[in-house]
Amino acid sequence: MEQTRIEMLQQFLTQNPSSTFARYGLAMEYVKSGELDRAMSEFDAVVAADPGYSAAYFHGGQALEKLGRLEDARAYYRRGIAATMDPHAKSELEAALDILGG
Repeated sequence: MEQTRIEMLQQFLTQNPSSTFARYGLAMEYVKSGELDRAMSEFDAVVAADPGYSAAYFHGGQALEKLGRLEDARAYYRRGIAATMDPHAKSELEAALDILGG
């Protein structure tokens, strides 16, 4: 039986739990499969381990929007704006926040 991407990433994380790249990949796979709460757990773990991981804030905010948690999404975007040093990533987070009326 062929492993799914989620299973492969989970297995990799069992062996390398500190891999934020793999954890971010797992979060994105959960988003694709509609498992948004599980995705948020992974996005939270990514930003806890690496507060400057701007993509996790962006996609985490989007997942929160899909869950209807708009205030939480605004807060997530704001945390990302404060944490990132990348001007392009910061502008994307600011744009997402503006769209929510943030």
